[in-house]
Amino acid sequence: MTKQIAIFILPLLAAVTACQQSAPSAPAAAAIEGTALDGSGIGGPFTLTDKDGKTVTSDQFKGKYRIVYFGYTFCPDACPTDLGRMMQGYLKFAEQHRDLADQVQPIFITIDPARDTPARVGQYAANFTPRLLGLSGSQQQVDVASNAFKVSVSRGEDRPGGYLMEHSRFAYLMDRDGKPLEALPLDKGPDAVAADLVRQVH
Repeated sequence: MTKQIAIFILPLLAAVTACQQSAPSAPAAAAIEGTALDGSGIGGPFTLTDKDGKTVTSDQFKGKYRIVYFGYTFCPDACPTDLGRMMQGYLKFAEQHRDLADQVQPIFITIDPARDTPARVGQYAANFTPRLLGLSGSQQQVDVASNAFKVSVSRGEDRPGGYLMEHSRFAYLMDRDGKPLEALPLDKGPDAVAADLVRQVH
C-alpha cells in the first residue's frame, strides 16, 4: 500500500516543484541612445504663430508625439546641423513606419523673434522638409515657450553681420500627452535618432 501511495504522490510533488519555479523573465526593453527626461517637468503650454499667420497652440498637438527644437534662422552652423540630423532621422523612421510617423509632429521654435518673423521661420523649416513646422511669435510668447522647455537663451553682442544667440541644443521628444520622453541623440547622427523613435513611438 505504501509503495502504491509513493508511486501516486511522487509525480504530484514533481509537478508542484515545476510550478514553483520562476517564470522566464521578460526581455529587457532596449535602452535608448538619447537622454531620458521622464519626470523632468520639461514642456508646457504655448501660443505661437505659423508661416501663414495662424495661431498655433500646444493643445493642437494633443494625441500626437512631438519633437521640439529651439533655435534661430540666423544660426551659422549648430542649428542647421542639429535640424538636419533630427529630420533625417525622422525621415528614416518614416520610411519604415509611415503610419506611426504621421503621429509625430516635428516643431522648430525660434528663440530670436526680433529677426525671425513667422514667414521667415516657416520658410527656413520647409528647407529641411515640409513636415517640420516652424513657429515664431512675440518676444513674450517665445519666452513662455522657451521657459516651459527650460531652454537656456542669451543674446550675443552686436557685430558685423548681426548678433548671435547662445542657446541650449536639444530635440525634445514628447509623448501624446505632451510629457517629456527623451532628448534625442542628435550628436550620434540620424540613424540613432531613427532608432530611438522606433523604441519610443507606438
